[in-house]
Amino acid sequence: MEAFVKHTGLVVPLNRTNVDTDQIVPKQFLKSVKRTGFGKHLFHNWRYNEDGSPNESFILNDPKYKDATILIAGENFGSGSSREHAPWALLDYGFKAIISPKFADIFYNNSLKNGLVLVEIDEAQVDKWMKEAEEGELRLTVDLETMTVSDDKGVSVSFEIPEYNRQNIMNGWDEIDLTLQLEDKIREYEQTRLY
Repeated sequence: MEAFVKHTGLVVPLNRTNVDTDQIVPKQFLKSVKRTGFGKHLFHNWRYNEDGSPNESFILNDPKYKDATILIAGENFGSGSSREHAPWALLDYGFKAIISPKFADIFYNNSLKNGLVLVEIDEAQVDKWMKEAEEGELRLTVDLETMTVSDDKGVSVSFEIPEYNRQNIMNGWDEIDLTLQLEDKIREYEQTRLY
């Protein structure tokens, strides 16, 4: 996975609560176990009309947010099923971080394992930044070294992330990378098992 230490990006506001994994990537698109290709299906039922044309009233179709890499959303983002396709779709679309007052537990863990940084902060601050992103252009900086998210007006908010996940994301290590760090010991063990 791609290493993430510090990222500054344009914020798109998704002013909805209880966004579940079926809304993030609907079930009819879960036909692959590859981690790519799901971005085009992100929020499909909201992004597209029944005829397949873009729904101009949905926030991701607003040209103003075309290059957004940070999503800010309401409480309980990622509820629903345990599908890992949800963080895959968000990453494939181009998001590096999601900010919310609260994430669903399974989605939280799946996201961190895949390198999608989730930032839980106070609902009042989420509401302030949500409003700023709706009314104008908001850029935020998410810093895993200092575990802060900040804006260009000097507001800086701390957040927590499990140290194990923080180190893995900062180094770009997924579980396979961690296993491969033990390759010499694995090979040595396999050699002893041959005899």
